[in-house]
Amino acid sequence: MTTDHGSKVSNMAEARVAVAEPRVNTIEEITAPETWREVFKTFRSTATKRYYKIRNLIYNGVWPASLSNVRFTILGCIALMLIEPSITSSANAWLWSIANVLYIPKSCPRTLQALIVSSIVGIFSFIALMILRQSFLRLLLSYRGWMYENPKSHTVMTMLWCGAVKLLSGYKPSLYSCQRSLPRLPVPAVKDTLNGLYQSLKPLCTEDELKEIKKHGKEFENTLAHKLQNLLHLKSWFCQNYVSDWWEKYAYLMSRNPLPNNSNYYICDECYWKPTDKPVSRAATLTYSLLMFKRLIDREELEPLVIRNTIPICMAQYERLYSTSRIPGENNDHILHSEESKHIVIYVKGIYYKLDVCDSKNQLLSPTTLEEQLNWIVKDAENQAATLTDCEKAIPSLTTLKRSEWASVRKLHLSSGVNKESRRIVEKAIFVLTLSDYAPSNLTEKGKFLLHGDGKSIWFDKSFHLVIFANASAGLNCEHTIADAPAMAHMWEYILSREVIEKLFDENGYCMPFSRVFKQAKFKKPNRLIWEVTPDLQKSIENAVAFSQTNNNDLDLEVFDHNMFGKGAMKKCKISPDAFVQLACQLAYYKDADRFVQTYEASMTRLYQGGRTETVRSCTVEAKDFVLAMVNDTADKEAKKSALLRAAERHQNLYRDAMNGKGVDRHLFALYVACKGMGYESEFLHKIITRPWTLSTSQTPHTQMTALPDANLHLFDDKLCTGGGFGPVSDDGYGFSYIFPSDHRFFFHVSSKHSCPTTSSKKFVELFCESMEEMLALFSMA
Repeated sequence: MTTDHGSKVSNMAEARVAVAEPRVNTIEEITAPETWREVFKTFRSTATKRYYKIRNLIYNGVWPASLSNVRFTILGCIALMLIEPSITSSANAWLWSIANVLYIPKSCPRTLQALIVSSIVGIFSFIALMILRQSFLRLLLSYRGWMYENPKSHTVMTMLWCGAVKLLSGYKPSLYSCQRSLPRLPVPAVKDTLNGLYQSLKPLCTEDELKEIKKHGKEFENTLAHKLQNLLHLKSWFCQNYVSDWWEKYAYLMSRNPLPNNSNYYICDECYWKPTDKPVSRAATLTYSLLMFKRLIDREELEPLVIRNTIPICMAQYERLYSTSRIPGENNDHILHSEESKHIVIYVKGIYYKLDVCDSKNQLLSPTTLEEQLNWIVKDAENQAATLTDCEKAIPSLTTLKRSEWASVRKLHLSSGVNKESRRIVEKAIFVLTLSDYAPSNLTEKGKFLLHGDGKSIWFDKSFHLVIFANASAGLNCEHTIADAPAMAHMWEYILSREVIEKLFDENGYCMPFSRVFKQAKFKKPNRLIWEVTPDLQKSIENAVAFSQTNNNDLDLEVFDHNMFGKGAMKKCKISPDAFVQLACQLAYYKDADRFVQTYEASMTRLYQGGRTETVRSCTVEAKDFVLAMVNDTADKEAKKSALLRAAERHQNLYRDAMNGKGVDRHLFALYVACKGMGYESEFLHKIITRPWTLSTSQTPHTQMTALPDANLHLFDDKLCTGGGFGPVSDDGYGFSYIFPSDHRFFFHVSSKHSCPTTSSKKFVELFCESMEEMLALFSMA
């Protein structure tokens, strides 16, 4: 991204439109035959896409069965009817009786009669067996006993269940094949949810406070709860997921907060290694890899993820990873998904360019071709940059505003003429790529820029925005409505693994040409996007830049590489690495603030159709007991160790419950939305929903792909992904994310606000590391 420190302002932006001519062909330059060829190519491309889409819909609709089963069923029926073996005489008689029911003329040849009957019987039998197989598989996938067992010593029942799932599952499912077989997210009982809530509030409230909450909870349970619960049950019968659509709408799209430092998050690349020192070359290969991943999604050839090589999870979020933007509105935003998009947008030195990434034969532009086009764009931007004002270079700053304000500016200044056309090109792009002049010197600087940029160069509404720094390091800024971090992390893992495993650059750091014979067809050259900046728009941009830079300066971020030990040492303590880190986080915060606070940890519910996330309330009674034992100088080592093991076990059970639809918060959220929607008011629900999450935590998944090399090899020490992070949810709290890329090290990201006098990300990092060492010492491993 470009960091522009100039202050030059001009009111003559409209005059510049006339002289900055985009690179497009005129009508006179296009002959009639060429026009018809273009029309035919477009028609052929569209028809091909429709064919594959319909084919995949049918394939997914019948899975885990396959259309070949129909053929075998029909052939089997024909063989029975014509050969007439004595052992199946009753079946033969029944099949021939169907011919009489269908009034097939007796004059028809016997073979034709058999074919007609067999076709009808085969198709109906296939449909019946397909529905039965899908229903039984869905029933099997509702079983959750496996999750509460030791993965190394399953019960006989679980092993039989696993065998049945594998037997019923189809062969080589496509990306969305498993969706129809996934169970629906169950609606928990109100009583169970409230009991879970009360249990989570015990370490946070006094006895009198908890008594008061239970009193209001009982009143809610006896009055509104039944009506609201009935509505949720009704919704769960007719909708894929009773909470996900409301979560997207009310938790994300109706939020009026700015996206940077709030809901958007970032993902970094390899920690220290770079495959090349040429930023343009790396941009070209990353772009090509991202487009390859997109094609896998479009063709549904991406292998769906499964847990323990058996249990599929929901892949619905992948549909909108690309070509998607969050469009601001006055009261609520909406999602724009441009399925037919074939272009990306590049931002260089304050100038936007449109680049079509497919040639006339619908082939992706090769890395070397992309490299050539990006080099042309960089040179053109260098020549044109001096002709633009600072405001013209800072159009993206408008996406940093509060959503209603951005919607107002968009409607007023970017909804007509050349501004509308340029804006639509950006919003419909597959993704946006920034070639930045900034070169971060460490992980923290990289993370900070990826999270909020310089206030002028990231289009935060895009599903993801790829940033290539001047030193050839890279990362993503991601919009959260479209997809949760695991889906983006899967995509990014695919991209980075190609860089590490395959030879994508020559000895000079430039893109390697394909080893196979490849001929690039004709393709369109890049077009520069033009913006007309009026005095009123200029003022809005200046205000946006000032607003974003104020917020950016307030963010206190620390990215830490913990290489003393990793999840391997935690597992030797017989403790889940996630539980270990969460308890260390509780201990660190207590040392920092001398109190316990409501803590959010994101868990996934993708074992169900349309599942997204659930909350694990990490500050438990057991966690509190453990923390108090650790800070008690009189407590002996064994007492502390026992408290740690109890707290870790409790945390793991809560995490499993959250994955199984037994969490507290999404159910409470759905009850609250139903309450408001039905015109009721519940003070109890309002107070519970609005309680602040002082600690917001999340683990970034790693090694989601199969057949990857062992990340524990020292060869990959400098090539491990750093993971990503997000801003604090509460003004007086912390955002805390972490990733375990190998057994011997992990990375974590801590965010807070400088404006809060009681928080310090650097201090929290120190206390967190200290807490982990103390915990490890309980097992004589420090």
